[in-house]
Amino acid sequence: MTVQIGAMFLREWVPERIPAYARMLEAAGFDDLWIIEDAFFNGGISGAAVALGATERLHVGIGVQPAVVRNAAYNAMDLATLARCFPGRLEIGLGHGVAEWVHQVGAFPSSQVQALEQHTQVLRALLAGETVSIESPDLHLEAVALEYPPSTIPRVSLGVTGPKSMQMSGRVADGTIMVELTGPALVRSNLNLIRTGQLAAGRAGTLHQVTVFAYWRLDDDREAARAAVRPMLAARLIASDMRELGAAGLAEDARQLLAQVGAEDFATVVPDRWIDEMAVVGDVNDCREVIARLEQSGVQRVGLVPPIEASFETISSWAGALLANRF
Repeated sequence: MTVQIGAMFLREWVPERIPAYARMLEAAGFDDLWIIEDAFFNGGISGAAVALGATERLHVGIGVQPAVVRNAAYNAMDLATLARCFPGRLEIGLGHGVAEWVHQVGAFPSSQVQALEQHTQVLRALLAGETVSIESPDLHLEAVALEYPPSTIPRVSLGVTGPKSMQMSGRVADGTIMVELTGPALVRSNLNLIRTGQLAAGRAGTLHQVTVFAYWRLDDDREAARAAVRPMLAARLIASDMRELGAAGLAEDARQLLAQVGAEDFATVVPDRWIDEMAVVGDVNDCREVIARLEQSGVQRVGLVPPIEASFETISSWAGALLANRF
């Protein structure tokens, strides 16, 4: 098994815990740490800098920046600095941002897809040492070039969900980050959209890295593990109108079930097979099997999302069991 395995630093954890967490992940054998940037919690770039400085080999991903709230040139400056100081260890994730939060800071673009596409193209060009000029409703640059572009150019992946954005990721990005509850069926569906975008941009066959974030609960008691993630999974399904279940042919069943029992009781009736499709839960073998299915569907990196209440010692113990002999 060659899939890279990482863990997420949750937004609910205070930033001063980042160095210890990063060192723990590195010592436990994880490949990656993902720093989440949600409004108005921890900063993605600053958090990544702290984690990179605290470790020696760990890859650190920013997952994901709301691209439109930053000027693309200044974003490139900050990210190039990290890439130069820690070559080959930075993973960049960009996204549209949650619309409510982007409106809240007065940065909502004229077109979400176009704004993210342009930011991605400009950022990748600047990191590659190119000179960029662009004029659009959401972005204006005049002959901008970085004085210190990185020699090892970091990947830029897009954390997106919709079909149009998936195709756009294939057109302009180096990879795609797929959010929690993305099972193997949805990975394959999204990859078809990504490849359509690659084909339209003349990038067919270009390596495109797929990262999936997944809720994680390791417990020898499989039922206890499922029960622990069931409320989070149910709440997210309700919020997303069951899109994650569509690729597996279960969306209509889920909507009917929600209509029958209501939102308050939905978590109590979520079937085990949905959890097993969309989360890394159960004993060591259960968790490894889910990761293996994700890899077989086309995933190169898995970012495990631990429970909020889990201690670092617990996460380290789970990691030791999960990563023993790397499957």
